[in-house]
Amino acid sequence: MSDFLKTLGIDKQNLGGFHGEWLGSGPKLDVITPIDGSPIGSVTQVTEAEYDKIVERAHQAYLDWRMVPAPKRGEVIRQLGNRLREVKEPLGALVTLEMGKIAAEGAGEVQEMIDICDFACGLSRQLYGLTMHSERPRHRMYEQWHPLGVIGVISAFNFPVAVWSWNAAIAAVCGDSVLWKPASKTPLTAIACTKIAAEVCQANNVNPAIFSLVIGKGSTVGEKLLHDRRVPLVSATGSCQMGYRVGEVVGKRLGRTILELGGNNAIIVTPSANMDLAIRAILFGAVGTAGQRCTSTRRIIVHNSVRDELVKRLVRGYQSVPIGDPRKEGTLMGPLVTLQAVEDMQNAIRRIKQEGGEILYGGEKLDGPNYPGGHYVRPCIASAKNEYQIVQEETFAPILYIIGYGGVGVSPAKAVDEIDEAIRLHNAVPQGLSSAIFSTNLMETERFLAHSGSDCGIANVNIGTSGAEIGGAFGGEKETGGGRESGSDSWKAYMRRQTNTINWSTDLPLAQGIKFG
Repeated sequence: MSDFLKTLGIDKQNLGGFHGEWLGSGPKLDVITPIDGSPIGSVTQVTEAEYDKIVERAHQAYLDWRMVPAPKRGEVIRQLGNRLREVKEPLGALVTLEMGKIAAEGAGEVQEMIDICDFACGLSRQLYGLTMHSERPRHRMYEQWHPLGVIGVISAFNFPVAVWSWNAAIAAVCGDSVLWKPASKTPLTAIACTKIAAEVCQANNVNPAIFSLVIGKGSTVGEKLLHDRRVPLVSATGSCQMGYRVGEVVGKRLGRTILELGGNNAIIVTPSANMDLAIRAILFGAVGTAGQRCTSTRRIIVHNSVRDELVKRLVRGYQSVPIGDPRKEGTLMGPLVTLQAVEDMQNAIRRIKQEGGEILYGGEKLDGPNYPGGHYVRPCIASAKNEYQIVQEETFAPILYIIGYGGVGVSPAKAVDEIDEAIRLHNAVPQGLSSAIFSTNLMETERFLAHSGSDCGIANVNIGTSGAEIGGAFGGEKETGGGRESGSDSWKAYMRRQTNTINWSTDLPLAQGIKFG
């Protein structure tokens, strides 16, 4: 075993359930690295009966944790952030090994965890309610926020630790306990994080079951979680298809959901754009994490007067992207997470051609000694139309669609009048997560940000679609799910609102002037 795995407490064989103690007697899950297809270790998943034990312990932990003053809860999360600082290098290395993102992105994901812990610690002293003036004399009216309960977190493989922390750190300072079901492709990072959180809890005499873990099949353990009335909120990150299932099942029992689902993110490039900035943003957004981010750039809606220049520079940029082992310095694109993901990309490329599109660069599978395991591809640029069915879908791979708008010989001043066409194309997909425009024209950028502009939950100007900060609420609209996590006032989703009225008079006036009796 590598030294960094030992540091994180990862063994060749690991138990997949935690409720203050480790357990697991279900099916064995083998974990491989997409870097070369070699095994990392295995996890013994939990059974349905073990799931019930874990949830019950998480609920009992919540009953005590909710009565701890919020600033004291924040202190525990502050210490969690400090502990993550100490293990940033090995935990980032595990993210890279298990998921395949480059080392800088693996370390950056752990930094996101640290940042959200800092944010949550400050938030623990800012769980504000409002006071309202009562229409009745000598009455005081206000609202307060109470902890909600056990929060279920279903995370995806592409951000195997950060998404958990967005939910767990905020939920914990709100007084909730957290039940984590990670992706089956990346269970070892979840085990490592749970062990780190348990150490911090034990050092503070806190029941470590406030951070519980269930690694198990979605068809069994996952379905139990969705149906479980002991879990009032399920925060799920994944595909739109998965989100439909989560929303249906949890909604049927009138539970709450935070859904962070697919993205089909576009960047509009206008004639006035700073092309140097746009190229850099597109490269990171489309190629970063091998196109496996929900905020990855999928579509470029470029004015036809600058389309040829953009494509030429993009192809040159793509040709210079070092692809290979994500652990090596200088690598900018690693492998896709599974062989199935590689096949899905190849199927998408075939569909592009069938619908009339043209491959402008790349897209092929990469073989040879520098690309072991069959998980590597060359990123693809394709000329397409927005209405193609394949463009309407999200392919979780590095495929970038070039879509033109406007007139070829139109001046930049006249092109402002064509921005509405670009916005229409931008919004004409089922998803609505992240969006961006590159323009130095104030009228173009303000139209993009107006009520009639981008219909996404995130809209950026002169920066790309990928790389959200934790201080802002993260999430999208339409088939992206409508949920919000992380910053701003997203904490309210993890609490229940209560309106309170206190009568400090000797009379009992009724609202709306009603006389009774």
